Amino acid sequence: MLAGCTREVSGRAVSVYDDPFKVAGLPTTSGPSGPRPNVPDTSLTAINGDSGEVDALALNAIEDIQTYWRAEYSKDFDGEFKPVDKLISWSAKAPRSQALEFCKESTYHLVNAAYCRLDNSIGWDRSVLLPTIEDTFGKMAVIMVLAHEYGHAIQTLAKIVQTKDPVIVKEQQADCFSGAFIRHVAEGKSKHFTINTSDGLNSVLAATVAIRDSNPDDPESVHGSAFERVTAVQIGFTDGPKACKAIDMNEIARRRGNLPQSFKDDPGRGENPIDKDSLIELSKALAAILPLKPEPTYDYSGAKIDCRNGVATPPVSYCPAKNTIATDVPALAQRGTSNADDKDPLPIKVTGDYNGYIVFISRYTLAVQQSSGQDLVGAKAGLRAACLSGVVTGKLAQPGRTQAQGDIVLAAGDLDEAVSGLLADGLAASDVEGKTVPSGFSRVDAFRAGVLNGAHTCTSRYS
Repeated sequence: MLAGCTREVSGRAVSVYDDPFKVAGLPTTSGPSGPRPNVPDTSLTAINGDSGEVDALALNAIEDIQTYWRAEYSKDFDGEFKPVDKLISWSAKAPRSQALEFCKESTYHLVNAAYCRLDNSIGWDRSVLLPTIEDTFGKMAVIMVLAHEYGHAIQTLAKIVQTKDPVIVKEQQADCFSGAFIRHVAEGKSKHFTINTSDGLNSVLAATVAIRDSNPDDPESVHGSAFERVTAVQIGFTDGPKACKAIDMNEIARRRGNLPQSFKDDPGRGENPIDKDSLIELSKALAAILPLKPEPTYDYSGAKIDCRNGVATPPVSYCPAKNTIATDVPALAQRGTSNADDKDPLPIKVTGDYNGYIVFISRYTLAVQQSSGQDLVGAKAGLRAACLSGVVTGKLAQPGRTQAQGDIVLAAGDLDEAVSGLLADGLAASDVEGKTVPSGFSRVDAFRAGVLNGAHTCTSRYS
């Protein structure tokens, strides 16, 4: 650690956030996610394909993505939709003698999926990349990857980016377009696929987190942080392709603001191990950022607390009657242990210190809510906690606090750890009883709103 869409109903504007059990206006569902049963495979074929299950999955995805854009393209872009010219499949395990050329590159040991502007084609590795994504995050994560690559084709067709444009702009737009398509699937409009808006959508977003730029100082880091990638997907899912088209470097810079973008001059590479001293510093920062009178008291001897109107929510609990935050410091430190040194190229969860600190912050935000007379039980209380935790997170990145106001600041990577934790268990988006909404999308969206838009958004969305 070192904007909402509304609709008009009966004469009044209703936010898509009015119902905390909805996901960007869609109902929270818990049904199947993946290929629909008994639907014939597409007639599309891929050059060098093997007619196997992975290619069938990819080709069915391409057909549905093209069907989506065939209907949507002219609503937001000039001209008519035209599908890509070629689809190419290869095996990264194949010997060099069986390699072919994709976008002027040999497919020998090429573990990738990509759009090639040179010949308007999309290609994928069927033996390593797509199976690994499927095994780790499910089939719908594969569809998400291909929807992202098709987003690059849409950029080229619509001429909304140029060769000189920063790569991050192209990647953020493509993430956004993939989010728009995933909403189409969530609405039940895809021929071959379906996705529920609870664990199904959570898994797709977790894949987006895993395929992030984990080292912002690497010159090859061009796709964006997990926070940025999930933000772009959520923009597309909530507001559609028109909002994706509006993403440019100025828009990205506004979102980034003062948020840390580098590990430069940070020997700990963003990690500040959790202990009592660091939590005391954080409590000082909380008092400066969201001041309360009276301030809550802190108990660092454990998360169990005798409370007439609250329950233990380890590793951190809040008791409204006593206005006390109780913390099991060793357990919170364990939650905040980094897995950055793990060799897994697609981690199911990104852990680190801020995955612990954000839970501590969220229990403080319950004290903030109590001081405002808000109910601490229920879905909106949990989402307010996530949103206000986002407010604190954004403020921790801003200069100007004195050392007396907490010797602790936000570091690069902290936002990614928070997002991953919100998707995994949502404890930082839970009410005083530790209960949270089933949609990781909604939990992250609330946190993101606080980071980017401030406390007024938390009040207006979740009151």
